[in-house]
Amino acid sequence: MHALVIDDSRAMRIILGSILRDLGFEVAEAAHGKEALQRLRENERTDVALVDWNMPEMNGFEFVRSVRAQPKYDALRLMMVTTETDLGRVADALEAGANEYVFKPFTKDALIQKLTLLGIDPPEDA
Repeated sequence: MHALVIDDSRAMRIILGSILRDLGFEVAEAAHGKEALQRLRENERTDVALVDWNMPEMNGFEFVRSVRAQPKYDALRLMMVTTETDLGRVADALEAGANEYVFKPFTKDALIQKLTLLGIDPPEDA
């Protein structure tokens, strides 16, 4: 399984990447949406992208809209992982094509539950 972590915070990319690697994912990273689009072009086998909302150059919402406008990414599962807790923002992201939404701070177990909801079952020992 391939995951893409998109967050302007290097620390958050490290945290999410570490969790995902522990779950058996190959992980790529991007600091903003434009860089993430390039990562997707480089590896079209990406299964899931974990996307922050607030980033420079192209924010997470814009990234989700851009990805969903491209049919070749229809199978890509998108999970917002953000501090944006406003229900209007949650609804906007889901309407734009995000599949799940996780609020920061989060736990490894919460992340695993959301991945499972997306049809991604981490190994039993994770």
